[in-house]
Amino acid sequence: MFDSKKIKVGICPIGWTNDDMPDLGKENTFEQAVSEMALAGFSGTEVGNKYPKDTNVLKRALEIRNIQIASAWFSSFLTTKPYEETEKAFIEHRDFLNEMGAKVIVVSEQGHSIQGQMDTPIFDGKYHFNEDEWNLLAHGLNKLGKLAEDKGMKIVYHHHMGTGVQTTGEIDKLMSMTDENLVYLLFDTGHLVYSGEDPIAILNKYASRIKHVHLKDIRAEVLEKVKKEKMSFLKGVRAGAFTVPGDGCINFEPIFKALEENNYEGWLLVEAEQDPAIANPFEYAMKARKYIKEKIGF
Repeated sequence: MFDSKKIKVGICPIGWTNDDMPDLGKENTFEQAVSEMALAGFSGTEVGNKYPKDTNVLKRALEIRNIQIASAWFSSFLTTKPYEETEKAFIEHRDFLNEMGAKVIVVSEQGHSIQGQMDTPIFDGKYHFNEDEWNLLAHGLNKLGKLAEDKGMKIVYHHHMGTGVQTTGEIDKLMSMTDENLVYLLFDTGHLVYSGEDPIAILNKYASRIKHVHLKDIRAEVLEKVKKEKMSFLKGVRAGAFTVPGDGCINFEPIFKALEENNYEGWLLVEAEQDPAIANPFEYAMKARKYIKEKIGF
């Protein structure tokens, strides 16, 4: 059984309001999202675009709801822009998260990414880094990892559909090229299953470097439609490819068991982007929290 002192359970705001497609959940406010997170029994969140930028305002809003900031997404462009541009933005992002008490920083390389392109097929349109780009990425991530370490924080790399680090082979290459003491891994169930990878194999192989977990489920029939109709990542989201744990095709029991056996410590964060007009965010948050409690005991 997980130790409740070492594991925290949170949920991301993307089920309420989508940063990549602002029309999804445009009517939902920051206050509604964090209030419903708390009401559903979650103790943490990542940062969305509607969250106050002023740390004092954000702290006050979260403290009265007993919600913590777990992390926030950072887009790096190490393969397509000068390193200095990414570093400048990263330091600002790091300092904001540090002020909010977060211990990890989610980093995903967006150079050549197609995840935000509405009409590019997610499987056929994916870019593959050349060796120079791999070297730029690995070297840059090591530098960002050191900058995080300077504040007692860690970067966790988010393998993601439509990016240069999506598949098992690409995750393996990134892990082998980066410093294990500077660059860690975000383990995302949904993106691994969506891509056709084996999440348990990834989990067991990189257990010592996994410092952050996203719990995302997949609707298998929608994923088949995405493949068949050559849909983009964003169109797949709109069609309902993702859902909360317990509502899709992923069996989370062996995943929780492997995390427990590997002594995982940190956040378990539900992250399931859907159309809030179709999948009521509060209802799905409640459904996710109930399922997780049944499986891990709290």
